[in-house]
Amino acid sequence: MDALPLLLLSGSLFLCGHVEAQPSTVETLKEAALQWEGPLTCDKWDCNCTFNRQRGCCCAANEMYQIEEETFTRLKYLWSNIMTLNEKVKAHTDEVKVAFMASMDPSIATVIPGYTKPCFGPFNTNVPIPFKSVTLNAGKRYNPALGVFTAPKSGVYVFSFTIYSAVEPNGRLYHKVQLMKNGIVGVSVWENNREDSEDSATQVVALELLRGDQVYLELISGRKLCADLQYNIFTGYIVYPYADE
Repeated sequence: MDALPLLLLSGSLFLCGHVEAQPSTVETLKEAALQWEGPLTCDKWDCNCTFNRQRGCCCAANEMYQIEEETFTRLKYLWSNIMTLNEKVKAHTDEVKVAFMASMDPSIATVIPGYTKPCFGPFNTNVPIPFKSVTLNAGKRYNPALGVFTAPKSGVYVFSFTIYSAVEPNGRLYHKVQLMKNGIVGVSVWENNREDSEDSATQVVALELLRGDQVYLELISGRKLCADLQYNIFTGYIVYPYADE
C-alpha cells in the first residue's frame, strides 16, 4: 500500500476520532505527508486542507457542486409538477365555480290597453322570461339574452326564483311562472285573485342535471307580470358535481 494514503487515513483518524491525538503526532503526520515525493492522488492544497483547515476548506467543492446541480434539477422537476398540478386544480375548480343571479329589465315592459302600469305580457303562447340584468355569472353558463342556464357538468344544482307583480287597485293579479328543465315543468308560482293589488312568491328547488341540460323560467300564455319588474329574480348554483364524469 502507498505510504501517502496510509498517512492521510491515519491523520484523519487522529483528527476525527473521539481520542485526541498528541500535537507531536499530528505534526509528524503532517510533515510526512507534505514531504512525500511520490505520486499524489490529490493536489497539495488537498493535503493542506486535511491538516490545517478541516472545517473551512474547499476540499469538498466538487461534491458540493454536484449536490447543487442535483438539487437544482430536482427543484426544476418539482416546480414543473407543481405547475401541472396547479393547472389541473384550476381546471377542476373552474368547473365547480358555477353560480348566477339575474333580474328582469323594467324597460321590456309595455303599457297595454286598460292598464296604467307597464307589463310583460300577456302573450298567446308560453314565453321564456329574459332575465337580462345580470349581477353574477360565475362560470358564464347563464345566457341573459335567452334567460337560459346550461349545465357545464353533471351534478346537483339549486335554483330559486322570486316573482313579483302589481296592478291597479281593484285590479286582478293574473300570472303564472314555471321553472322548466329541458322543456319539462319543474315547479311554479301563480296568482289569480282580486284580494290584493300586489304580491310576490319564491320557489327553491334542487335538481339533478346532466351536462348540457337547460333550465329557464317561462310565463304562461295569457298572463302577465306588471310594474317594478326588477323585483323578479332568477338564481342558481351548483351544489356538487359528479366525480365520475
